[in-house]
Amino acid sequence: MKAEIITIGDEILIGQIIDTNSGWIAKQLLQFEVDIVQMTSIPDTEEAISTTLKEASARADLILITGGLGPTKDDVTKKTAAAYFGTTLIRDEHVLRHVTNIFESRNLKMLDINLQQADVLANCEVLFNDYGTAPGMLVHQNQKKFIFMPGVPFEMKFLMEKHVLPLLAKQDPDLFICHETILVGGIGESYLAEEIKDIESELPSSIKLAYLPTLAFIRLRLSGKSRNKSDIMLQVALFKTKLLHRLQQYVIADYDTSIEPYLIKELGRRGATLTTAESCTGGSLAASITAVAGSSAIFLGGTIPYSNALKQQLLNVKEETLIQYGAVSEQTAIEMASGSKKAFSSDYAIATTGIAGPGGGTIEKPVGTIWVAVAGKKEILTKKFQFNNERLINIERTRMNALLLLWKLLVKEKEQDT
Repeated sequence: MKAEIITIGDEILIGQIIDTNSGWIAKQLLQFEVDIVQMTSIPDTEEAISTTLKEASARADLILITGGLGPTKDDVTKKTAAAYFGTTLIRDEHVLRHVTNIFESRNLKMLDINLQQADVLANCEVLFNDYGTAPGMLVHQNQKKFIFMPGVPFEMKFLMEKHVLPLLAKQDPDLFICHETILVGGIGESYLAEEIKDIESELPSSIKLAYLPTLAFIRLRLSGKSRNKSDIMLQVALFKTKLLHRLQQYVIADYDTSIEPYLIKELGRRGATLTTAESCTGGSLAASITAVAGSSAIFLGGTIPYSNALKQQLLNVKEETLIQYGAVSEQTAIEMASGSKKAFSSDYAIATTGIAGPGGGTIEKPVGTIWVAVAGKKEILTKKFQFNNERLINIERTRMNALLLLWKLLVKEKEQDT
């Protein structure tokens, strides 16, 4: 099956918001072996919407549209879709009751414009939206499926998970699809591909290998599909074992996860605690940890000692260290990590210090110079990074690599204990 994803909204085209819907939808469709032929972002105009619907129907069997379902004048998707399909808009009483209940529960006055949220295409199957006022709509025409969803990400995700994905699962009920994922770190994508190219060449047509990289980690995902469930599960498991054996020094987890929940789980298993001391990352490291449910079991807290004075006051970084080596140095990173560990009585501590940019660099320490230190039970690991002058990317790279360094220390300690 071929699919096209259309996002509607002027705010996307002017860069006011980032389109995260398309990427998320594409990832969900992957499990059903749906081929995405095109992703398109268009303005809230009747001409753009009708033209794009026509073009998409020529390319794809499944057309997923998000955005433009609001009640304001610039939301013309429903009106334009009605004209395109040669139908009308009707008021759905079930949706109307839902919208009315939402306004009453919030003690809000119901305006006439809000009633329009209950208007749906006369030829559609209504996809009820428990999380918002705009319902989704499924239209079948000329053996094509058109699915309209609100642009609000959490509402779109609800409709996808409750209505769209179960619909796709029914397309071929005898086809079994399975996935196995490996999280690796400390190796670049091209080097990884070279390392496992012989294994990848052995894969049968029923099994695909996908590389899903971030700035410091890569998820390898094996996807198998067959009408013989036991056979495909066995084949996927065998190739996963081969990959795990070949990449053992880089393997963080042999299941689908990201680094933060893995580290939280591992520290929890050890009964250990963690603190952070962030200069150049400005709290993003602590934020990514506390975003994971259950992090309170291992994370005690963090500091953002941006100034030298606070590095001294909060973490006991020596003044002579700052004078002799500077704030961006291995010595300062070490004292920040050890100071955080001592000040807050944690078992582990991560420290980051650097020049995120775009200014502030020197010949000796150009923009992108970063030092990370991780203090463990018996030793402190440090690593220097030289990134570019893109501030936000430098911060994110530092955050991810700091977590990777913590993982390496945990692995090293485990090897020493055995």
